[in-house]
Amino acid sequence: MTASTDTPSQGPLRGVRILDLATVVAAPLAGTLCADMGAEVIKVELPQGGDALRSLAPVWQGHELFWKVANRGKQGITLDVRQAQGRNLLLRMLPQFDVLIENFRTGTMDAWGLDIATLHAHNPNLIVLRLTGFGQTGPYAKRPGFARVFEAMSGFTHLTGEADGPPQHMNYPLGDAIAGLFGAFSISTALAERARTSPAQYKGCEIDLAATEALFRLLDPLAAEMQFMDMVRQRSGSRATYTAPSNVFETADGQWITIVGTGNPIFERICKAMDRTDLLTDPRFTNNLERTRHLVELDQEIATWCGKHPIAHVMLQLDAQEAPYSRVNSIAQAAQDPHFMARKALIDLPDSDLGSVKAPCIVPRFVGKELPTPHTGPHRGEHNENFYAAINLSESELALLKANKVI
Repeated sequence: MTASTDTPSQGPLRGVRILDLATVVAAPLAGTLCADMGAEVIKVELPQGGDALRSLAPVWQGHELFWKVANRGKQGITLDVRQAQGRNLLLRMLPQFDVLIENFRTGTMDAWGLDIATLHAHNPNLIVLRLTGFGQTGPYAKRPGFARVFEAMSGFTHLTGEADGPPQHMNYPLGDAIAGLFGAFSISTALAERARTSPAQYKGCEIDLAATEALFRLLDPLAAEMQFMDMVRQRSGSRATYTAPSNVFETADGQWITIVGTGNPIFERICKAMDRTDLLTDPRFTNNLERTRHLVELDQEIATWCGKHPIAHVMLQLDAQEAPYSRVNSIAQAAQDPHFMARKALIDLPDSDLGSVKAPCIVPRFVGKELPTPHTGPHRGEHNENFYAAINLSESELALLKANKVI
């Protein structure tokens, strides 16, 4: 391994070097989460144009805010691996990395001469994460895909929306975020396997991560529900149909609150908060099975109570009974939430353009270990000089590669 071009981290993934060839959100997020944990992540972009994420909203006064937060903690270089010179340079530097991340359509890397056999020929220990929409095999393997495609195909979108309305997507690429989490998990498990294997016996691996399957994996009971109960779960708005009460309710001052009463003891606390202990002996609500059978009636009782009081009163009463709830926060409200503020859930990423950019904190926390605050995502090719010098690229080689628009 060559020396890092940045300050070494003390995170649990310190010493791990990751080459991030991926674009947009899902696969790069896997690298970013590893960077949060101390891995040294080198983000590769094309010399001309760069990552498409740079043009996605929000962009403020020419500053790419999504890019800055989504690729935090990474170093940035440019390299066109589609060209023969770029391919050769990639293979030359490959032995210095533990992990390579890519999310090109299935077969694309092979067409560039960067198939898995070639990658492992140049670094037999390399962990290769291939995060695609549909995986490396199957009839859809070469299809293009984005978050909403993954959400729709997996069944997530079918569950979202009102019962009498169309399926809906949320205004955020949830499918990408979930796939990115699985990507970081995949890398971490591969590194764990490597750590418990003797160097003489360890061989690199290829991880085939399909974003559609990542979402599908989270829908744990739905297939069994279909198999044994002949039931296909449908949209139900904000109301849960597997536990009750569990819905979103409007208060007298126009605020929204989510109240969850899984299990009889919690339901009892909610009833006490509403001063409606009579509901506890109502045969429609005596257990969760009966409550889910009478969801509409139960929700109406809670909606009536919430609609009579401002949210401060509703929260006070629920707090007094230790009943689970939350105000439905906008990002502005979440940023001012006293719990988030006390735990510093929003941090300020140092940024050379804007001074700092607010972003979510590092998750999870390692008790007794303070991880350094990452900087925002790099400018395109920001670390070219230091990185290529560290791999002993001569000035003449560098000049030729620049002239040929390889870097």
